[in-house]
Amino acid sequence: MISGTRFISLFASLLVAAGSGHSHHWTFERATVGKLPQRLQQEVGKWAVIESEGNHFLAQLAANPDKVFNLVLVPETHVRNVDLSVRLKAIAGRFDQGGGLIWRAKDKDNYYVARYNPLEDNFRVYKVEGGKRTMFKNADVPHSPGWHTLRVTMTEKHIECFYDGKKYLECDDATFKHAGMIGLWSKADAQSYFDNLQLEAVE
Repeated sequence: MISGTRFISLFASLLVAAGSGHSHHWTFERATVGKLPQRLQQEVGKWAVIESEGNHFLAQLAANPDKVFNLVLVPETHVRNVDLSVRLKAIAGRFDQGGGLIWRAKDKDNYYVARYNPLEDNFRVYKVEGGKRTMFKNADVPHSPGWHTLRVTMTEKHIECFYDGKKYLECDDATFKHAGMIGLWSKADAQSYFDNLQLEAVE
């Protein structure tokens, strides 16, 4: 573990922190079903806590037209170098499915995103600048049902993206040089569940 690492506790009043030591995960067990948890900022889409499989998850429930990016941000985060992960389960979507992680976000139109789409059997990393999405890298990942873990690390300008523990994507970019918010993402009518968000901010 890299020394000098600090961990940011997100949504402390509503989320349950599990684990100890140098790893922290947050779940939505104490959040109210049907509501957006406090300290999250809905930008596009319909984000709310749902109850499924005996647990509470954060869900993107809107069925928006193609080309729409659904996203929720965590305004209190201000992080540059990150180790960020989340569990994801694709539920529905005709145009798109799945979703991903956002980091170094300035606002809803400027950020990095790594996303998995089971309809396309691929995992990709992009930048969204001024609302326009530009792809850096693509990897073919055959779809399998159920929960999957997405993880992203970015140090300075170097990005690495992992799917279920395996690194698939790696690139460099310096578009967004400064610290920004983290968040969650889906596209169009991709309705997905998210859980166990983890953020490690590296100084």
